[in-house]
Amino acid sequence: MAEKKLNIPQHVAIILDGNGRWASKRLLPRKAGHAQGSKTVEKICEDAWRMGIKYLTVYAFSTENWNRPDDEVEALMNLLRSYMKDYIRISRKNDMRVRIIGDKTRLDEDIRDSIAVLEEDSKNNNGLNFQVAINYGSRDEIIHAVKKLAARVKEGTLSPDDITEEMLSKELYTADIPDPDLLIRTAGEQRLSNYLLWQLSYSELYFTDVLWPDFTVKDLEKAVEAYSGRTRKFGKVVEETE
Repeated sequence: MAEKKLNIPQHVAIILDGNGRWASKRLLPRKAGHAQGSKTVEKICEDAWRMGIKYLTVYAFSTENWNRPDDEVEALMNLLRSYMKDYIRISRKNDMRVRIIGDKTRLDEDIRDSIAVLEEDSKNNNGLNFQVAINYGSRDEIIHAVKKLAARVKEGTLSPDDITEEMLSKELYTADIPDPDLLIRTAGEQRLSNYLLWQLSYSELYFTDVLWPDFTVKDLEKAVEAYSGRTRKFGKVVEETE
């Protein structure tokens, strides 16, 4: 019997969970887990593109992550600085477009400058569209979008009755990016953690116990296989009945 062809999702979003636990299991500092997790991100970007996935969005640093211990936040920011330099090289190597989504205003100026350089340098690349959510919170994102629409209502250029889902979507950080077809969360957690709440409305959800630094192409394939087994219509799940 011929092997069934997989239905490859156009856009996969991932919550990168388990870096700290990976380090703790090895009696290493938490920053070692984040560093190893960053290497996994680079590998999964290449694997996703080879599989036919066109968009990959990862949750790197949430608005709530500022509440972590100062030394861990500092380590994450330093890792982010390294990310920005590495991804210029990686994006050129893999013809990958990189965009940072989230509120950049709280980031240090040198990080904001590096983000601008990276986004400009990769904007015409034609490979994987890779989005990294940094200082991102979905509720915060939606509030920002609503405030933009409210300002237009206040100035008289928009009627409240004319506001649509599409209009609000265009004010989000992901304005020109299709909504995810599949969300993957690693490390056994089964919640959205304020991640892409609007965009994930009709996405398939897949949870795995694998810690993010241990996540491989085989784990990505398992997630895609699970997604492929679902029946979907117009971007929504069609429930099958007996």
